Amino acid sequence: MKVDPVESVDIARSVWAVPPLALTDGYEIADAPNRTLIRHIEAGGVTIFLYGGNANVYGFPQAVFDRLCEILPEWVGADSWAIPSVGPDFGKLIDHAQTLAKHRFPAALALPFSGPRTEEGTARALKLFVQRAGIPVIPYIKEDGYLSPQTLGRLYRDGDLAAIKYAVPRADTRIDEYLTAILHEVPRERIVSGFGEPPALDHCQAFGLAGFTAGAVCLAPRRSMAILHALQAGDSAAARTLLAPIMPLEDLRQRINPIRVLHDAITLSGIAPMGPIMPMCGNIDDRDHAAVASAASSLMAAESELARRPAAE
Repeated sequence: MKVDPVESVDIARSVWAVPPLALTDGYEIADAPNRTLIRHIEAGGVTIFLYGGNANVYGFPQAVFDRLCEILPEWVGADSWAIPSVGPDFGKLIDHAQTLAKHRFPAALALPFSGPRTEEGTARALKLFVQRAGIPVIPYIKEDGYLSPQTLGRLYRDGDLAAIKYAVPRADTRIDEYLTAILHEVPRERIVSGFGEPPALDHCQAFGLAGFTAGAVCLAPRRSMAILHALQAGDSAAARTLLAPIMPLEDLRQRINPIRVLHDAITLSGIAPMGPIMPMCGNIDDRDHAAVASAASSLMAAESELARRPAAE
């Protein structure tokens, strides 16, 4: 596992895969399926792995988090980043900091907290985490004004902030005053679009963000990386063409549930058996299996076709 400090050039070198986590029927981490999934993703050129929402880290008991931090560095290749998520509440932040202080990770994603909080208190909690864990955080911004641009700027200048995962929904992703203000405080090279390939097209084109996190990349890593490269080259037409086979699965994720659909799509695609989802979430309903299996199968076929194309294309 790559443990070098987070640099801007590293942030843009890969799509940030956000995989689900394979579990046993007893809700323990299943080693082999997770290794298989990572090998599949790395084979498509992806080198950044972020274990957060799709892995349902929100619901982890401390023992499962401890085990993930022990085994995660063994799953990824020598040139890949593995980034765990922490929080979202202060108690979990401190418990997670104690665990991470015993390991070597480049950074940790700070999950967004929706309970009682103030901005000053949230910033103080993040700073205490950084002090105790010894690594910087990546705030996950999902709500308008969650942290002010000025606060994010101070965290960045103090060395507490490695990057930002930005995922505030907008009617028009190309118009975003909050993101625009953040860009006055934090370099765009440190900000990634945070909710998949479709919004990433507008985020990267309109705001020049460094890259994007994604779930569909777990099934189609070559295609997702090709989208990133097209966006970095300024070829929006190619990016939208590459995006088309991903949309049926993304539409189901938005209609049913992003975490549940992705988790079971990987099983139904035949990549790896992901097992149950940690309570209080759960797997998709039986009535949705056929639609998810069809979308996953179609995306896998498109990925195979892309892999067969000559490298010069």
